[in-house]
Amino acid sequence: MLLLAPMEGLLDATLRDVLTRTGGIDRCVSEFIRVTTTVLPERAFFRVVPELLNGGYTRAGVPVRAQLLGSDPTLLAENAERLAGLGPHGIDLNFGCPAKTVNQSRGGAVLLDEPELVGRIVAAVRRAVPAHVPVSAKMRLGFNDDSRAEECAHAIAQAGADELVIHARTKAHGYRPPAYWDRLAEVRASLPAHLRLPVIANGEIWTAADAVRCREVTGCEHLMIGRGMVTDPGLALAIKGQGGVPWHVLPPLLDAFWRQVSVRVERRHRAGRLKKWLNYLRKRYPEAQAAFDALRLLHEPADIEAWLRQAQTAEISTTEAIFRPAAEIAPAC
Repeated sequence: MLLLAPMEGLLDATLRDVLTRTGGIDRCVSEFIRVTTTVLPERAFFRVVPELLNGGYTRAGVPVRAQLLGSDPTLLAENAERLAGLGPHGIDLNFGCPAKTVNQSRGGAVLLDEPELVGRIVAAVRRAVPAHVPVSAKMRLGFNDDSRAEECAHAIAQAGADELVIHARTKAHGYRPPAYWDRLAEVRASLPAHLRLPVIANGEIWTAADAVRCREVTGCEHLMIGRGMVTDPGLALAIKGQGGVPWHVLPPLLDAFWRQVSVRVERRHRAGRLKKWLNYLRKRYPEAQAAFDALRLLHEPADIEAWLRQAQTAEISTTEAIFRPAAEIAPAC
């Protein structure tokens, strides 16, 4: 099973929709819904997980599990109960976010220094939602170090979680290579037989070969991929031995992404969202580098839309022809 990870500010519902169209992803996890002092209204859940209005699926039919973040077991349980009534394909709990602002408000990875609290959160949510609704958790190996990784994993399993995703780095490691797959293997192996649950490996899976090595080192059958899939939308298919996604498939997906960004994102931030994705894609596709260069200095939506039209409809014989700057294709309105 391959899961698509959330990435706050990039891999949201818009990019989930587009990436799951390429195939290979079995389930998505939403970016976190922050729980602080109240039970959230339904619109707060729909804003982060609009797939709830589609039976909990992306347009391509991939199920989405909604993720909650917070530190109050009672409030998280009450929000999970409300969320469960909206039809997500499970509820995930975030013990892995490394963002300073999140950690300072006792959310995400900072809770890994409090295994007992982690366990109480999972247990409270598990009790609050119907038995048929899966409850999972995502953690890192620790906050400043990995000395309590086993305690946290045991607490999560003991509390009744159905699955555990482990990002094989601590908060202090951030996203710097490497991912410590061998340490993840130790944490997984430390779970006694009566607490065994599926452990899903996450971190530094950029290629199909990485996936093979990760499975060998960690012993985890299931994987979660994030930045690798954003960089290479064919990664999930490649891991499953079904080829990949050639560049000519991507211009329509870029257009679909742009159309949704144009509805959901403020005008002044729209160009930045498209460029942010292209910045990842250019690590995999030379054509994306050419696209990034063509769009780098453009900010007006009309210019970008003109470029997208040209990218999809022009009869071209060279990559250079595809990616003429939009200003040469049509003037801005």
